[in-house]
Amino acid sequence: MIIGQELCKALFNDEYQYVLAVHCDHEHIHNHIIVNNVNFYTGKTFETEHNQGKIPDRAWSKLRTISDELCRKHGLSIIENPHLSKGKSHWEWELDQQNLSWKEQLKRTIDEVIKVSEDFEDFLAKCADFGILVDYNPDHKIDLKFMLAEQKERNPRAKMTRAKTLGYFYESQQIRRRIESYKYQMSHRPTARIIRTTAEKFQQSQGLQNWADRENMKAASKALNEMNAGNSTLEELESAAHRALAEFMVMSTPQMELSDRIHKMEEQIPAIEKYHEFVAYHKKYTSLEGKAKTKYKSDFCYELDEYHKAYKKLIEIFPDGHIPKLSKLKTELEKARTDYAQQSAERKALKKEADRLSRLAQQKRDSQKTINRYLQNEQAAKRKKSQLE
Repeated sequence: MIIGQELCKALFNDEYQYVLAVHCDHEHIHNHIIVNNVNFYTGKTFETEHNQGKIPDRAWSKLRTISDELCRKHGLSIIENPHLSKGKSHWEWELDQQNLSWKEQLKRTIDEVIKVSEDFEDFLAKCADFGILVDYNPDHKIDLKFMLAEQKERNPRAKMTRAKTLGYFYESQQIRRRIESYKYQMSHRPTARIIRTTAEKFQQSQGLQNWADRENMKAASKALNEMNAGNSTLEELESAAHRALAEFMVMSTPQMELSDRIHKMEEQIPAIEKYHEFVAYHKKYTSLEGKAKTKYKSDFCYELDEYHKAYKKLIEIFPDGHIPKLSKLKTELEKARTDYAQQSAERKALKKEADRLSRLAQQKRDSQKTINRYLQNEQAAKRKKSQLE
């Protein structure tokens, strides 16, 4: 209560009416403040007097600073780096309590669209059917953005979410690959066809009945052999496929981090090389005086201009001023490229193994369906025969 009162006094300066309530119904004790925003001396609103101008000068932006000072004064903890955390809307907070954040909903919905899409263009077209707003522009660096239509309805000012923000598997190229992968995994269909012998024509022709029985027995026998092929059960194959796919997905994060590191070094090395190429001109220029300095600047204006560009680029890349040695950076880049190639090969092998196991599991599932259809047909045929007798 005391901290809340001190906060209100510092923020409102005894010029605004307020009600302060202390809540202790949770593990963290906290205050709720209701304010009459009309100054009872001037008659002006709080927004008019204190919440105008640039954002850093507004009263609400100083609220955290005042609160932190009071907490330190009373020996309470504070958030040391609030800029590193990201706030969320109340709607998103409510969904989080149900383990259904809007981002999670969006990702799950995109997953469903991928399963029913023929290709990437079909995916973009079907997003609307699943309640997803999509913005795709292949000419932009940020080429793909999403938003739930429901989220837009709740908050018309809400912005679309970059695909990269949702994760590696929701970027445009990965969505293309996922569609192709899913189509490939689902392309295997049972080739064995069980002939339904309950039709009237089979009941009226013993020869036709015998032929159908032989064909069904062949299909069932083939399916049974496929079911028993290998030393692994369907459950074991599915489990092994899931493990291989999980390992493949887990490796994506360190590989993406390594890729980012490679791209940074590929940007840093040319910038450092260019700086070294022209820095001697700058040193020579700064060592001269008078007419000699003026003449040198006139003779080497291009080189000096290139030096300034290179120096500016280095400051952008290394704001702390610490520039690594070029030889060390090149060695790191070489190693990073080698590691990346090795990780790519490992991930490719894991994906290939996951696909192989998935195909084997799908074959066993299809064989099981064939056997089930065969048994169902046999039972139905017996019931039909019994009824006719």
